[in-house]
Amino acid sequence: MGRVAPSFEEVGGKQQPAVGLGETVSRTVSELRVAYESGRTRSLEWRQSQLRGLLRLLAEEEAAAFRALREDLGKHHAEAYRDELGVLVKSANAALREVWVPLIAFPARAQLEPQPLGVVLVFSCWNVPLGLSLEPLIGAVAAGNAVALKPSELAPATAKFLGDNIGKYMDATAVKVIQGGPEVGEQLMEHRWDKVLFTGSPRIGRVVMAAAAKHLTPVALELGGKCPCIFDTLGGSARDLQTAVNRVVSGKWSSCAGQACLAIDYVLVEERFVPVLIKAIKSTLKRFFTDSDHMARIVNARHFQRLSGLLKDTSVAASVLHGGKLDAKNLCIEPTILLNPPLDSAIMTEEIFGPLLPIITVKKIEDSIDFVKARPRPLAVYAFTKNAALRRRIVEETSSGSVTFNDAVVQYGIDSLPFGGVGESGFGQYHGKHSFEMFSHKKAVLTRGYLIELSARYPPWDGSKISMMRQLYRYNYVGFVLTFLGLKK
Repeated sequence: MGRVAPSFEEVGGKQQPAVGLGETVSRTVSELRVAYESGRTRSLEWRQSQLRGLLRLLAEEEAAAFRALREDLGKHHAEAYRDELGVLVKSANAALREVWVPLIAFPARAQLEPQPLGVVLVFSCWNVPLGLSLEPLIGAVAAGNAVALKPSELAPATAKFLGDNIGKYMDATAVKVIQGGPEVGEQLMEHRWDKVLFTGSPRIGRVVMAAAAKHLTPVALELGGKCPCIFDTLGGSARDLQTAVNRVVSGKWSSCAGQACLAIDYVLVEERFVPVLIKAIKSTLKRFFTDSDHMARIVNARHFQRLSGLLKDTSVAASVLHGGKLDAKNLCIEPTILLNPPLDSAIMTEEIFGPLLPIITVKKIEDSIDFVKARPRPLAVYAFTKNAALRRRIVEETSSGSVTFNDAVVQYGIDSLPFGGVGESGFGQYHGKHSFEMFSHKKAVLTRGYLIELSARYPPWDGSKISMMRQLYRYNYVGFVLTFLGLKK
């Protein structure tokens, strides 16, 4: 969220001069606070109406959404529906069905009552610009909050789509899209929020956290990292091998050309199995991407140069086994396979976020566990294996936001599983009911009557009262009764 030169920015769908930006943002935040304090966002009717409005938006404006994602990232409409619109339709329908039941701890007098946090801010990202804008929005409005959504300026067509349509289908006074660049983000973080969700890079995540600390604002960060894929031999089954490779290729190249926080970053495989795996990956790439239209492009020239730079290191270039062609004019990079690039090179120390796949060999597949443990904790660990002992060790010995066996990326589409990282890959979890919980406060409510009173809790103290308290705190209710009756000391 670094500073840039003054410019015209989009706030609430209208152009605003940068000079008056602070005033405009302040007015927008105040309007959200007024909407929340009115109490209407807490009602069941309001929450349901917002989710139904969002579903109408996704249905009626589907073609426009596809065009925006195509313009920003070159996404084929099938990929856009699979990874973004389809997931959103499912999530909104699930929220309508499930999130309204209070979380009762016991059917007695003690309970947890979920309440909305208030006015929340969502910073979205450019690689899944529709899905990761509206997925947390679903949870936030389902919980009864007023919401400010700041889409990424690096996906301008999608940001404009959101700015043009959210107010048409949802309550424009309680759900606002605030467009703009880094200075808009800085101005937003000058204000007090009841929760901030940021999706993006660790560098900007640190800036958001520092700004939030001034107001003691709770923050959830979704940051990504280098997601490893452990590839076992699968018992020699040709069918299972091909199925696994299909899923690896999709999990690397079919989700925004590898520009996804959950995308496979690198593969770990035994040395003896490398020729078989590489042959299968090459043939699958040829079969999947017969048309360049079926893979997204790189988001912009800056990211294209960053990815090109990873390959310009001579020691890295020497490890390229397949692909590597660069098309700067169209911002396209051919799917690229590298074998054992130097572990201290940038391609193995930074998140790749692009269509480059290093394959790293190990002597035994079990060695991959130490390899993963020696590096920052990723958002996801993937492992293709039939070995139950290996699966157990991966779960118990590695730390990551999630673990998926025998597939990749699909965990994001499962409503019952939370999405979030750990350590440097982020913290805080949302998705499905977990989105509702992220944007709610579970208020503890205890109601007591007057029939039973325990005198042992009050002074003056004596030995019998201390004995009764000891029994109670140990859940020894028989001993408590005996002490109370004077039958036990």
